[in-house]
Amino acid sequence: MAKCEGKVIALTGPRKAEEMAVIVSKQGGTPLIRPTQGTIVEQFEHLEAEVDKLIREPLDWAIWTTGMGVDKIVEAARAAEKEEALLAKLARLRHAARGYKTVNALRRLGLAVDVRDDDGSTLGLIRALRASGVERMAGSRAALQLHGDPAPALLQFLLEAGAEPVELMPYRHTPPEGAVLRQLTEELLEGKIDAVAMTSAPQARFLFAYARERQLTGQLLEVLKERTIMAAVGKVTAAAIADAGIERILVPEEERMGALIVALSQWFEHQEG
Repeated sequence: MAKCEGKVIALTGPRKAEEMAVIVSKQGGTPLIRPTQGTIVEQFEHLEAEVDKLIREPLDWAIWTTGMGVDKIVEAARAAEKEEALLAKLARLRHAARGYKTVNALRRLGLAVDVRDDDGSTLGLIRALRASGVERMAGSRAALQLHGDPAPALLQFLLEAGAEPVELMPYRHTPPEGAVLRQLTEELLEGKIDAVAMTSAPQARFLFAYARERQLTGQLLEVLKERTIMAAVGKVTAAAIADAGIERILVPEEERMGALIVALSQWFEHQEG
């Protein structure tokens, strides 16, 4: 029997949900696509302005937090016929990156990564920057690519290290449709879902904010404690789930969607073994 046979798994990521659904189906489960996060790529005028910041501002470092952010900045530069100037500037900077997708995006551009996280998290990136020598950042100016949300911990670190941050925001996370949040919450409370697979922190924040606004937090937490398992890609996502008061969270070592579904399959098999 397939390891997820008879299990219903809600997928809350808006990107690559169809790919995850195929993996769930191959494991014998029933996927439900319930995106609890929207993502808006900024208008071209804004993106070109972000490109101009990188080209024109005096910078020493570029700190990247997502591969998507790297790609969107480069795409905007290409559309504005500024890609050559952007890449020439980036080649002169030191680069720090969070996550393997970000590292790969930079490497595709031929850029060396000077500092990278040790676990895929923002705190891991801060640890790596600190270990590389905070004095290297003192008096520097660092472009900081945000991933749809503010990054207070990174900003605080840069300021404490004596660096001046220059923020870049190539895209934003937005709330999903209320109907999707209502449907997912009802399905959870009715015991129709065996697992929720999340791929980013905003997905957790939007779901629990919806429950909080409707005074359903206690009921939702009870379901997630006793029946439905929460699964997260990466420690950042897991931390956002834990912030809502959930202790039972499945986090695979490898930060990939496929690894998440495989980990769920193994968890179900162990529960029934």
